[in-house]
Amino acid sequence: MSKRTPETTAMASFTVYDLEKRVQDRAKAEPGASYTRTLLDKGVAHCAKKLGEEAVEVAIAAIAEDRSRVVAETADLLYHLLVVLHARGIPLAEVEAELAERTRQTGLYEKAARKGG
Repeated sequence: MSKRTPETTAMASFTVYDLEKRVQDRAKAEPGASYTRTLLDKGVAHCAKKLGEEAVEVAIAAIAEDRSRVVAETADLLYHLLVVLHARGIPLAEVEAELAERTRQTGLYEKAARKGG
């Protein structure tokens, strides 16, 4: 179990929903005024490509890097995931509802059901 420090307490007050709101706000910025807007202006495919790159970077960090690198790459991944969701018009709450629904069955059963048995 990790210790709670002033730093982790402050970090805990920033949620993924706060990040989602920041993505939404920055999506409304003037063209060229924010990285988020720049990504979104390039379209869903570009946003998805960036998400894939970040996922690979997390995987590599998990295998070959230290803890701080994994944390940093995961933060990038979450940000890019929220950008893709925004680009597709999907709120984080919808993903959260799907996760909640999946908790009603075991992961093995759920995975088998998605594959058609």
